[in-house]
Amino acid sequence: PRQDTNETAHRLVRQFGSMQGVLRASADELMTVDGVGENAAVLLRLAGDMALRARCSAMPQTVLNSTERTGVYFMELLAGEKKEMLYQVCLDTKGKLLTCRCISKGSVAASPVSVRQVVENALYAGASSIILAHNHPSGVAVPSSSDEAATRQVAEALRTIGVRLVDHIVVADRDFVSMADSGDLLG
Repeated sequence: PRQDTNETAHRLVRQFGSMQGVLRASADELMTVDGVGENAAVLLRLAGDMALRARCSAMPQTVLNSTERTGVYFMELLAGEKKEMLYQVCLDTKGKLLTCRCISKGSVAASPVSVRQVVENALYAGASSIILAHNHPSGVAVPSSSDEAATRQVAEALRTIGVRLVDHIVVADRDFVSMADSGDLLG
């Protein structure tokens, strides 16, 4: 309270490598740094979540009508994440981004998919199509068999409501794999 936080800020950046790393750290991780209590950790965590939301919604004119554009979009969105995160973008008929939502935060090796939530988001947004994307913090952008199975479930559920699953992008480091381009996508 009412003290110079400059040294604490420097310790945070040293510990997490960058301001982006600080904003992506969990509250528990933040509290391991000298000078960071529970309230400060929660505030920093909330600031990180708000920054992510702002970055996701700051591109209302974004058009994701090619694999390359889609891959670059998600590589930027998921850069530096330490845990698997699953995103859903809803698109209009021309590929214009309607909504972008993080629909699941997982562990370092898994992120559960709620098919119901994907369908609800698509209906709510009035989407013609959607794209899913998640990261592999392990550094290997190859879809797992569980990724493929979950993608098939989502594609089938969306098909029943007339919405097309265009792609499922897997991001790792500065690389991505398109499940559609790889032939792993039924839709």
